[in-house]
Amino acid sequence: MTASSLKIVFQGQNAANFRQGFEQLIDPQHQVLDLSDALDQAGERAHYESADVVIGIKLNASMPVPGKARLFHAPAAGTDAIDTSLLPATCTLANCFGHENAIAEYVIAALLMRHVPLAVADRDLRQQRWTYWAGRPDALRTELGSQTLGLLGFGHIAQTIALRAKAMGMRVHVANRSAVRHAAVDHSWALTELKAFMGSCDAVVVSLPLTANTQGLVNAEALAAMRPDAVLLNVGRGAVVDEKALYEALLHRHIAGAVIDTWYQYPSPTQPECAPSQFDFAALDNVLMTPHMSGWTQGTVQRRQATLADNIGRLSRGEPLLNVLHGPT
Repeated sequence: MTASSLKIVFQGQNAANFRQGFEQLIDPQHQVLDLSDALDQAGERAHYESADVVIGIKLNASMPVPGKARLFHAPAAGTDAIDTSLLPATCTLANCFGHENAIAEYVIAALLMRHVPLAVADRDLRQQRWTYWAGRPDALRTELGSQTLGLLGFGHIAQTIALRAKAMGMRVHVANRSAVRHAAVDHSWALTELKAFMGSCDAVVVSLPLTANTQGLVNAEALAAMRPDAVLLNVGRGAVVDEKALYEALLHRHIAGAVIDTWYQYPSPTQPECAPSQFDFAALDNVLMTPHMSGWTQGTVQRRQATLADNIGRLSRGEPLLNVLHGPT
């Protein structure tokens, strides 16, 4: 089958992260253009409106309509900032994964820090304090392998984390909309049993996308059901966990701690630095805060570039697309 030539636009700084070397991954007959976040440079609106493929993370009523687009491709998993009602009837929405290995490593590293205090031991020994010297009863530490890990949601990320957790000897519990049968899962809960699930775990990892059904799902009641020595990790979307409820649970030490990578407030082109929340999480000593970095590796970029290029090739040849979230019926 003869492949058709496509006009492809990378819109915004996020999409630009996947731009370098992209022409080498696709047929040279395609045209590739770089557009700004604001689409306010000369000719940008016209290019956006006439593109066959838009690669970007947002589409809202303040933006021009990509009326010719046959494919709107998010270069990441999340598409909550893309208003599908604004897509042409003949346009498909697809996304990318490829970040699950990186996020699984992040989760295991964050959990290991709580059981293998290398940094503290190193700091103390440099000051001639043998804090964790073997043979001292008060120097005993815990083991990650003795813990129960809870996975809220069981998509690409959670499935990869489950395999890593089992390799460490952990028990794995899952709460999911549909029943889960997986070799790495010891017990599966329905979302209607969320409080029982939360109470069964030493650590709970939230990896759910943000939708109308998941926003605020982990609320004050769910957090209150956690064990007082348990920890919550959010690598999904910030708003899946109720912001005020999480802050208060940590402030009053109703849970032992949190590892937060996905937040409630983010930098913007007009405000490149900002606090990640309206609440002062930074003042809490039982929180590990990171700037939405868990999936951001060279490998992630390369895998997502490969997905983008594969789907562009499929579109040009009239073949079925991968990772389709919304499209022509």
